[in-house]
Amino acid sequence: MTAQRVVITGLGAISSLGVGADHNFEQALAGHSGIGLLQLGGDRQRPGTPAAQIRGPLPELVKTSELPVFDRFALLGWAAASEALAQSGLDATVAPERSGVFWGTGMGGALTVESGYVDLFIDGKTRVRPMSVVAGMNNASAAQIALRCGFKGSVNNYSSACVSSAQAIGEAYRHIRHGYADRVLAGGSEALLSYGVVSAWDALRVLAPVDAEHPERSCRPFSAGRGGLVLGEAGAAVMLESLESAQARGATILAELVSYGTSNDATHITKPDADGQERAMRQALEQSGLPLSAIGYINAHGAGTAAGDVAETTSIKQAFGELAGKLLVSSTKSMHGHTLGAAGALEFVLTTQAVRHGAVPPTAFLDKADPECDLDYVPRECRRGLDLQAAMSNSFAFGGSNVALIVSAFR
Repeated sequence: MTAQRVVITGLGAISSLGVGADHNFEQALAGHSGIGLLQLGGDRQRPGTPAAQIRGPLPELVKTSELPVFDRFALLGWAAASEALAQSGLDATVAPERSGVFWGTGMGGALTVESGYVDLFIDGKTRVRPMSVVAGMNNASAAQIALRCGFKGSVNNYSSACVSSAQAIGEAYRHIRHGYADRVLAGGSEALLSYGVVSAWDALRVLAPVDAEHPERSCRPFSAGRGGLVLGEAGAAVMLESLESAQARGATILAELVSYGTSNDATHITKPDADGQERAMRQALEQSGLPLSAIGYINAHGAGTAAGDVAETTSIKQAFGELAGKLLVSSTKSMHGHTLGAAGALEFVLTTQAVRHGAVPPTAFLDKADPECDLDYVPRECRRGLDLQAAMSNSFAFGGSNVALIVSAFR
C-alpha cells in the first residue's frame, strides 16, 4: 500500500490567550501573556501562585442538562475540536467509519476526581456525584468528541504526561498514513488548576515563583535566573486527513504534517536527556525527507526549568549541527504557560500557523538569556515576513518521552 500524505484541514484552540486558533496566534505574535495570579473556587487558595487560567466563560457548546457528564478538560476539548471540525467543513455523512479521534491528556478529569475527595473527606458527604466516573475518566474528552462528531472509527486516548497530545497527533498521522483511516481529529486538553494538583506540582519544586510586580512575566524560558514552569489549562485540535480525502471533498488544505519522531530517554524519570530528545528530532527529520535547511523554526518545549532549557538547547545543536545557529527557536509557554497534556497540540497549532503566515511568535520577556542557552530564541518580539518551508514542534515529558512533529507548507 502506498503511504498516504497527511494534510491539515482544520485548527482549533482555547487557552489563557483566548478562544479560537486565530486569536491565540495573534495574541502570541503580539507577545501578550495569559499568565496571572491563580484564583481557585472556594476557600482553599494558593496565594502568590502564577497560573495561565482561562478566566472568561467557555463557549456554550453543551446543554446545561449535559454538563454533569463533562469535566472541564472535556469542555475545553470539545471547544477546540468543534472549531477544527467546523473549519474543515467535514460532516458526519462523509464515511464516519473511516473517521477517528486521537486525544491526549495528562491527568484527565482531575477536577472531578478532586471534587469527589473533597465531598467525601472534607465535607463529610457519604457519596460523590453520580456521573463522577463518566466525567473523570481519562478518555472522557475523546469519547465525547467522537460522539458529537459521529465518528465511528478508532478512538484512542494517550496519557504520557507533557507529550500526550503531541503523541496523539503523531499516532494519528501514522494511522492515516498507513491507511487505517481517512481522517482523524487529533489534539488534547487539560484542566488541572485545582488546589490539590497545583500543590502536588509545587511539591516537586519546579513551579516558577511569581514576579510580584508583573505576574504575567513569571514564566521566562531560556532566561538567566528563570525560576521554573507556570501551569496552564487549554484545549487544542487539528483535523488531519489523507490528501486523497481532502481533495476528494474539495477541502481547503492549511498545511501538511510530514513526519513524527518519538523516543524515550530511559535514563531518569524527571531529568531530561539531550540524547533522547535528539533521537526524536533526528527521526522526524529523516522521515520528512527534507534537508535540515528546510526547517526554519522550532517551537521549543521550553518550559522554563533550569535543566530542561539547557538540555533542549544541547539537543537542538546535536540534531542540527552548524545549522542550529540559523534556526529561529521560541517558547510560547512564556505566554500560555505549560498546559501539560494539551501543550503539544496547542504548540503544534501555533507552529502550523507560523508556517502558514510566515511569522514566528517570540519568547516573551526574554531580556537576558542564560549563557548556556545561546540560540536565537526570538526574544521579546515576533518575526514577520518569513518564508518558512517547514517548522518543528518539540514536546518532552516526565517519564522520558520525547516527540518532534514537522509541519510544512502544502505544495
